[in-house]
Amino acid sequence: MGFILWLVGLVLCIMAVLEVWKWSIDTVKKLLVIIVLLLTSWLGLLVYYLWARKNLEAMLK
Repeated sequence: MGFILWLVGLVLCIMAVLEVWKWSIDTVKKLLVIIVLLLTSWLGLLVYYLWARKNLEAMLK
């Protein structure tokens, strides 16, 4: 069970990082968002998929 949760988290994290990398913002801002996303684990993924995915790119421009 733990391995499955870890695998789901890894896949979601990779998908989020790839989405952030496609944003049309400065590279430094992209890297900061990615680092925060990776350091905050499940909480960061939750915030990203529920709120930041739609709003953060516009806020960082």
